[in-house]
Amino acid sequence: MLLLYPAWLGMMATHELGHVLHAKLSGGTVEGVHIPLLGFSQTFVEPNPRPHFAAWGGPIWGCVIPIVLYTIFHVARWPGRGALGFFAGFCLIANGAYIGIGWTRMAGDAGDLVDYGTPVWVMIAFGLIGSACGLFIWHRLSDSLSPSRGEG
Repeated sequence: MLLLYPAWLGMMATHELGHVLHAKLSGGTVEGVHIPLLGFSQTFVEPNPRPHFAAWGGPIWGCVIPIVLYTIFHVARWPGRGALGFFAGFCLIANGAYIGIGWTRMAGDAGDLVDYGTPVWVMIAFGLIGSACGLFIWHRLSDSLSPSRGEG
């Protein structure tokens, strides 16, 4: 429970970094990024020559960055890999749910993606895959935290 708030802020930071990367790659100008202590983050791009591309950057990189960090720490067996595993799972679930369900309320990026022409089935697939991968990481973490069968 102690990790939820920092995970929320970190998830928003990686998500917005994805928007920034895609906006810059597409020739957009990032006017600002807002990551509030409470609420939802937002990236402001003007001009935004490829808004569809920039909108997908948040959920894609919001999943990829935490997975890459976790994988590096896990393979290297560095301390903190459990916390990074929790964070990666959280980011996958949060971004997956945001896109996979958000279209039903036309919320934030999900609403924008629908407006830009993303098929709903693509958004649902992204949500299912992202959330399932996040739950898988959490399941693997819980296995590694459980005592082995030979103990106790």
